[in-house]
Amino acid sequence: MSGPRPVQNDRDTGNGLPKDISSDEKPVQRGAVPTSSSIGSNLGTLLLVGFSLALIFNSEYDPLLACIGFSVLAYVITAALIPILGPDFVRVGFFGRDLGKKDRPIIPETMGAVCAVVYLVTLFFFIPFLFYKFFVTETSGSGNREHVLDTATLHKGRSLRMFPHSKLAEFLAALLSSFSMLVLGVADDLFDIRWRNKLFLPAIAVLPLIFVYYVDFGVTSVVVPPFIWKLLNPGMNSTSAVPPIVDLGAFYYLYMLAMAIFCPNSINILAGINGLEAGQSLVIAIFLLINDAMYIVPGRILGLHPPHPATEAHLLSTYFVLPLVAVTAALLKYNWYPARVFVGDTYCYFAGMVFAQVCILGHFAKTLLLFLVPQIVNFIYSAPQLFKLVNCPRHRLPKLNAETGLLEPSRVYFVVPPKGAQLLLLTTLGNLKLLDLELDPETRVVKSSSNFTVINLVLTWTGPLREDRLALLILAIQTGCCAVGLVARHTIAPAVFGRDNL
Repeated sequence: MSGPRPVQNDRDTGNGLPKDISSDEKPVQRGAVPTSSSIGSNLGTLLLVGFSLALIFNSEYDPLLACIGFSVLAYVITAALIPILGPDFVRVGFFGRDLGKKDRPIIPETMGAVCAVVYLVTLFFFIPFLFYKFFVTETSGSGNREHVLDTATLHKGRSLRMFPHSKLAEFLAALLSSFSMLVLGVADDLFDIRWRNKLFLPAIAVLPLIFVYYVDFGVTSVVVPPFIWKLLNPGMNSTSAVPPIVDLGAFYYLYMLAMAIFCPNSINILAGINGLEAGQSLVIAIFLLINDAMYIVPGRILGLHPPHPATEAHLLSTYFVLPLVAVTAALLKYNWYPARVFVGDTYCYFAGMVFAQVCILGHFAKTLLLFLVPQIVNFIYSAPQLFKLVNCPRHRLPKLNAETGLLEPSRVYFVVPPKGAQLLLLTTLGNLKLLDLELDPETRVVKSSSNFTVINLVLTWTGPLREDRLALLILAIQTGCCAVGLVARHTIAPAVFGRDNL
C-alpha cells in the first residue's frame, strides 16, 4: 500500500478523522480530487460512451466487440465514480497519509473497491451478450436450451452445438471468486489482518472456481520437456509429434491453489509508492491480452487458418482481462504521482485474483509466471523479512528525505547485533550489493540495513529518486520482463518443449 492504514478506532471524534487530525484539515490538500462535473461535461467522455454503446450493440452480435464496448464504459464509470466517492471514503474512515510527501496529505483509501465493483457489475451485464448467439440463433425458440437448429451455424467458425453450460459455470465461478476476494480485501483494509493470517485467504476465494474446473474440465496434465519425460520414463521413447505430458493428478489442484495464493499477495507485496500497484497490474494485463491475441487474431479474425483449439480459452481470458485493463487505467489516473487516492489492499487482491483465475481457466499458468518475474524476485528477496529471519517493520516503503524531496531506502535497525545465519545472510547480500548495510565504525557490527524489497533495492543501486521516477523505473523493469517473457514463451519454449502451442 502507498500509505498508512486508516485509524479505525478513533471515530469518536464525530467527524471520521483520527484524533491527531483537526476537523478543519481538509483531505487531499495537495492536488484535490477533481469534481465529477468536469468529467461528466467532457465531450470526450460522451464520445466514449457513444462508442462503447455502438460496440456493445454491434450488428454481428460479436461478444468480443461487446466486451470491448463494456470495457470502455467501465473506464468512463470508474473515472466518474472515484472523485465522487473519495470524500465519502474519507468520512467513514477509509483514508491514510501519504508518507512520501512533505506535507503528508490525507488521501482516500481502498478506492480499489470501486474498481472491483464496477468490474463485477460490467461482467454481470456482459453475460447475455456473451451467450446471445445461443439465446437467439442457436435455440429453437421454445425455451429448450439443450437442442439447437440443425441449420444454424455458429459465428466465425466456432462449432458448439449445444448451450455451453460448462462455460457459463466457469464464468460465474470466476465472478464468485472475484467477489469473494473483494470481500476479503475490504475486510483486510478494514481490520488490518495480520500477514500470516491473510496469506491463505485467496485459496478460500478460488475454491468455487477450482470445484467447477474439477467437474467440467478436470485436466490435470502438463506438457514437460522431452528430456524430463525420458527421465521419468527411462524405458520408453517419445517419438510422437505431440509433446509428452505428465498427469499431476491432485498435485495440479495444489498447484492452482498456490497460484491463487501467490498472485494476489505478490501484487500486494510489491507496493508502497504512488501508481505502482495499479501500474504493474496494468502492464501484466496488457501483456496477457497480447498473448491472448496471438491465439485469437490469426484464425478467428483474419481467417488465416482454422481457429486454434485454445482459442475459446484465450477468448474467455480476454473477456476477464479487458474490463480489468479499463478499470485499472481509470484508477491509475488518480493514483499516479502525486496520488489523489490510494488503491488499498482490496485492489491488489482483486487484480491478482483475476490473473489467477484466467490462468486456471486458460491453462497457461507457466505463461503468467513469466509475466510475474519481478513479483517472484521480490517475494524471494523479501522472504527473510516475511518469514522473520530478519526483523520486518510494519511499513517497508521508501523513506522521504524532507530536505531533498527524494525517496531513499527505508531501513531496519538491529537492537541486538546480528549473528549466526542472520549475520551470514546480511554480509553475503551486502557483499553482492543487494543490501545497503550500516556498520559501526569502531566494532564493525551491523547496525542497520535497507529493507528487503525490490523498491529499496532499486534505490540502493540508483541512489535517491523522486517518487514518480522511481515508479516509472520499476514499471519499465516490469514491462521489460513481460516482453522478454512473451518472446521466450514463443521462441525458447518451443525449443525446450518441442513445439509451440501456436
